[in-house]
Amino acid sequence: MSEEHGGGSRTAARPGATGHPMHDAGAHHAGHAAAAHGVRGWRSVGWRSAAQATLHCLTGCAIGEVLGMVLGTAFGLSNGVTVVLSVALAFVFGYALTMRGMIRAGLSVGAALRIALAADTVSIVVMEIIDNLTVLAIPGAMDAGLASVLFWSSLLIALALAFVVATPVNRWLISRGRGHAVAHRYHHGHGA
Repeated sequence: MSEEHGGGSRTAARPGATGHPMHDAGAHHAGHAAAAHGVRGWRSVGWRSAAQATLHCLTGCAIGEVLGMVLGTAFGLSNGVTVVLSVALAFVFGYALTMRGMIRAGLSVGAALRIALAADTVSIVVMEIIDNLTVLAIPGAMDAGLASVLFWSSLLIALALAFVVATPVNRWLISRGRGHAVAHRYHHGHGA
């Protein structure tokens, strides 16, 4: 704490405080800021920051993954076609979610797509490998109907495992100024 001269009020210096109202609570921003300002290495990024980046990416992936599994199951598609559809939709929704904030910040669709590809590709690939291998490994999961507890529980388990595996990958990427750190400066419009 420091006391201001003249006003007598006390202000606390908070770790990760950035002056940006959307991030002052900011462990998430602090991790990205450390990577963006030349502080490198595994320890420059906290687990909370990595988990938040992973959750952001997983949200788009999960929308696409679940939609693909639901469509594949509902239309009786083969397991292979269902997996391909799920993976394709996971990439589409994962990139779209990242691009949304950048387009709002004033970037063109092309520029936002290039940044989303750089920011999310590794994370999405890791999550999709873990997610689909898990669903394929659970006996009967791919053949379970939409009303089946097995269908929904296998998706939930697969997405949870994908999150657990992708979080350290994202921490490593962010610590090197890559992954979600690439797109972070465009969130909330403060990179345009």
